Amino acid sequence: MPFKTNAGRRHHIPKQRHKVTNWVEYDAGLHARGSLTVWFSEAAIEGWRAEARTGRGAQPKYSALAIATALTLRAVFRLALRQTEGLIGSILQLLGLDLAVPDHSTLSRRAETLEVPRPPGGREPVHLLVDSTGLRLCGPGGWLEEKHGSKRRRAWRVLHLATDADTGEIAASVLTNRDADDGSQVGPLLDHVDGPVVALTGDGAYDRDDVSAEVRARHPDAAVVVPPRASAVPSAAAETAPAQRDAHLRCIAERGRMGWQRASGYSWRALVEADISRWKRVIGDGLRSQTDRRQTVEVGIAAEVLNRMLELGRPEYVRVA
Repeated sequence: MPFKTNAGRRHHIPKQRHKVTNWVEYDAGLHARGSLTVWFSEAAIEGWRAEARTGRGAQPKYSALAIATALTLRAVFRLALRQTEGLIGSILQLLGLDLAVPDHSTLSRRAETLEVPRPPGGREPVHLLVDSTGLRLCGPGGWLEEKHGSKRRRAWRVLHLATDADTGEIAASVLTNRDADDGSQVGPLLDHVDGPVVALTGDGAYDRDDVSAEVRARHPDAAVVVPPRASAVPSAAAETAPAQRDAHLRCIAERGRMGWQRASGYSWRALVEADISRWKRVIGDGLRSQTDRRQTVEVGIAAEVLNRMLELGRPEYVRVA
């Protein structure tokens, strides 16, 4: 069947076939997620101050590295900009570094133009797992509601994620308003992924013709693993030129939905749900920035933080006989 690609076999090997080789190393990796150890490399110290501008205009005082460092600590500790300024100052003082501390207004202004690097893509084909969640807009509204009992509707935006099924890391993220549906963001998510895609898996919200068209336009051989609706019927060309959705329907009719999930590898979609849960627990369920551009930078930095934490706390497995 079209959806039976090697993507279903390119995942984490089941736990019963592995064991942790070093329990001390394993525990240390998990403990590293909560470590408060901070250090500055020589390159970071030298690159803290921005390079002199050759054109007209005021000279920047801080490099993009300094701004990104401050915004990363802000995301990890869920701080306001003024609190972030104080945290950076205390860290530099404890380390004995004679570096200037970016103030809160500078952090807010520079976040508007900061370029967040994309997650590095590899040459190996990836199996993407897509899903979305809502993020509320933090601000004075919550305090006013508590004080005055206002019933004003909460403002929020939608975060769309694409997770690498092999590593569990966030491969791409897109932030939209609440009117954007899940299927319309498959194309933008794929545009943020460098390298080939072997399969894309999503829930029933992605059971749309335009989703399959977006995947085929960029990766013609990629499988689209999406459960058809309960009322779905085969296409007119199901007998002569069956599409992937027709193959899904045939498999469901023969094995049932649970059998189809096992055959297609649909159950791996739980990894992107785990990423969303980790986002809410570590980063929070809200956006602290006020403009669209700053919110996009905030989301990009948060995704990088979660990927780094996952890498630091990942246990090492080896195959056993």
